[in-house]
Amino acid sequence: MFMNTSGYNLLVVLGPTASGKTTFAAHLGAALNGEIISADSRQVYRGMDLGTGKDYEDYIINGLKIPYHLIDIVDAGYKYSVFEYQQDFFECFEKIKASDKFPIMCGGTGLYIEAVLRKYKMIHVPVNKPLREALSGKSLKELSTILASYKTLHNQTDTDTVKRAIRGIEIEKYYSDHPEIEVELPEVKPLIVGVDIDRDFRRQKITNRLEKRLEEGLVDEVRNLLDQGVSADDLIYYGLEYKFLTLHVLGQLSFDEMFNQLNIAIHQFAKRQMTWFRGMEKRGLKIHWVNVCDPMDERVEKVLQMLE
Repeated sequence: MFMNTSGYNLLVVLGPTASGKTTFAAHLGAALNGEIISADSRQVYRGMDLGTGKDYEDYIINGLKIPYHLIDIVDAGYKYSVFEYQQDFFECFEKIKASDKFPIMCGGTGLYIEAVLRKYKMIHVPVNKPLREALSGKSLKELSTILASYKTLHNQTDTDTVKRAIRGIEIEKYYSDHPEIEVELPEVKPLIVGVDIDRDFRRQKITNRLEKRLEEGLVDEVRNLLDQGVSADDLIYYGLEYKFLTLHVLGQLSFDEMFNQLNIAIHQFAKRQMTWFRGMEKRGLKIHWVNVCDPMDERVEKVLQMLE
């Protein structure tokens, strides 16, 4: 039986899309008597299953279902925030610890991961109507420049759309105007493990996985979401699969155009994820990289030794 003698109270398993991190985390959950807290910004949405990679069977190890949290918690169309994630994470974290289980964070959304590990000062930021009026009419490029004046843009999600960029500026201005705000959060002592996957192997897995999900009904999933009343703009806001599939369903892209553009976009996304993780290391967070090609039992044992 595993005995944690190191003082770590959280295991983090991170990696780019299609790296197999969920299966790895589930095997670790089985070995640690653990529960998984997802760190994926899109798996929170109900009905967005194939496009976000909710491979529920990955959580079943030798017939044992590893409990998971923060998946399927809000309806598609809602705009779930980093602030909400941080709050929800720590609520799960405390409950898991109280039940004598080991918390395992697993995901690839770097902003969510750092919001927890670095305990970002996150508060509910109200709408600033005068600021929004002042920013209306500005181009996405102009808004991106303004947002970059407040913070370093580590990825492109804050500037995908004009609406997102304006909200980002609104949040950053509120923080800069209220430096006195303090946020009390539980202490985390994390061991951070990264799934190291060769770039060519990752690219092959991404393309193969996209083909598989399209065969499994990804187009129908997007069509059903639209039929249920989720707006096209909201689906496009979620990016990647939902952006390009929505454009295809609306007749703006042929199937081949959709596939080729989406495939490229996912490869670019994976590259941005790796850039974020390298940035985390530069910002002082130690990541222990484990090769995806090593046998699963060897990888699990390596992490258990680190924890002990």
